[in-house]
Amino acid sequence: MNATKIKYLSILILCLFTSCEWFLDESPRGVLNEDELNTEEQAEKLVIAAYSCLGNDNTTAPQHLWVYGDLRGGDAYKGGQGTQDQVSFHYYETFYLLRTNDDWLASKWYRLYVGVGRANKALRVLNNLNDFPNKKKRIAEMRFLRGHFYFELKTLFKLVPYIDETVPSEDYSKVSNREFTDIELWDKIIEDFRFAMDNLPEDNIEIGRSNHWVAKAYLAKTYLYSAYEQNEKHEVIKINQDRLNYVIDYTDQVITKSGKSLARDFSDNFRWATQNGSESVFAVQYSYDDGTLYNRGDWGTKLNYPMGDVYGCCAFHAPSQNLVNAFRTVNGLPDFVNYNNVNILYPNDLKSNTIDPRLLHSVAIVDLPYKYNPDLLFEENWLRDPGTYGRFLSMKEVELPDCPCLKKQGPFFITALNRDLIRLDDVMLWKAEALIQKADGSGLEEARTIINNIRRRAMTSTDKLKDASGNPTGNFDVKEYPMTGWTQEYAFKALQWERRLEFALEGYRFFDLVRWGIADITLNQYFAKEKSRRNYLAEAKFTKNRDEYFPIPKVQIDLSKNLYQQNHSW
Repeated sequence: MNATKIKYLSILILCLFTSCEWFLDESPRGVLNEDELNTEEQAEKLVIAAYSCLGNDNTTAPQHLWVYGDLRGGDAYKGGQGTQDQVSFHYYETFYLLRTNDDWLASKWYRLYVGVGRANKALRVLNNLNDFPNKKKRIAEMRFLRGHFYFELKTLFKLVPYIDETVPSEDYSKVSNREFTDIELWDKIIEDFRFAMDNLPEDNIEIGRSNHWVAKAYLAKTYLYSAYEQNEKHEVIKINQDRLNYVIDYTDQVITKSGKSLARDFSDNFRWATQNGSESVFAVQYSYDDGTLYNRGDWGTKLNYPMGDVYGCCAFHAPSQNLVNAFRTVNGLPDFVNYNNVNILYPNDLKSNTIDPRLLHSVAIVDLPYKYNPDLLFEENWLRDPGTYGRFLSMKEVELPDCPCLKKQGPFFITALNRDLIRLDDVMLWKAEALIQKADGSGLEEARTIINNIRRRAMTSTDKLKDASGNPTGNFDVKEYPMTGWTQEYAFKALQWERRLEFALEGYRFFDLVRWGIADITLNQYFAKEKSRRNYLAEAKFTKNRDEYFPIPKVQIDLSKNLYQQNHSW
């Protein structure tokens, strides 16, 4: 290979790992085209480039779903310095003044389609290779990744253009975002995950690659979401029982045969030292001390560290008072009706009330140990704008300042703490949800057992929740749900509550509410009370039949020459 070709190959590889164009496959002059990339070596590089999109992050369009699931789901306030700091996030949180031409929404769309585009590019090259031992496995990995990116696109924007590796570039402009119905689009995603499940090994050896069990878990998740069939107005009109059966079958196989198990302590899921543990089914793999300037780290959460001398910036992702109150227990169980009538604000409140210990795994509270270090107390000056956003900060996605996994970039911290996309606790609660939603009520008792298994782990996850004297930092009380009164209605409420407590501040809440068809009721009740606590929420309002999904970015509609149709009511 001559020097010129080596130079252009280097440029191409650099582009693959940093950014790439979507819908533009024409190569610049002198750059290798796909025919010249049809080698095993180059195919492997394209595969890695597609994987890299899982962690190609940016603060304005993070891969971590805290912006899209927590702010819009009532679990967190934006944080930062007032409403104009990262103002688009304020619009997402309040559902007020959000417009179809929001640049950061367009960026999120673009970044997810970069992932789709890289998977498709790798698939085209892989399909043209002969006698490549890893061909089928790599194809399955790329279809898994494509399924992941489309899943996120669908849950954010609902109806999106579906393009696979068979569509020639000259036909991209002919693909409508309404080519497939809502359920047909779910089925296209299911096809990718099913292919991956059928063709991936049970153990892919290399950490971070998908495998049979990962694909089966994601397939179950997709069947669960698609079981709640929606009409054009985003209303749930039917719960598809056949799809629930798939959820039960696939989750059961993952739970019983994958070799995964719940971590002994809940904290193990949120510490760099214990990541990739027994509970992690699939995680975005970040790195540290890897020779790059700022590590291959999580840029999407770098705004979420505290202020003050120990850290520096910027106190985003502030748990809501509503969420914190939800961890209060009465006789060891959640207080479904009156939970929000008692405010948990100060350390003394954690002693005068009984609480679920998962609160202190999730939320940083002033004057309590920060991230399991009893000698490092969360200080009031670590907050940036408590008058606007309260006295709490999210804690699951951050690390201690002395962790070797941290790299400082100006006032920001970038962490190599992995981000779990699927954990076993999630798989277990998907199964419980499907069992509860069975029309004949036959799964209620099994669902109770699953939920109680999760709660038993919560009961015993208190070893790291102690002060410098070794005393518990809260009056912890979690009990199992009894059989008495375990009706379908009560069981579903318990399931909804358990998901909120178990996955607090991990970015799932809003998507759960939309799936269940209760986003409008839940969020407008939330705003009615929260407005008395946080003045900046005065204009906040969830508009039913519109706000269940983001609008299709106007720039994409313009580029499609109005082929794309906007979501309902936008």
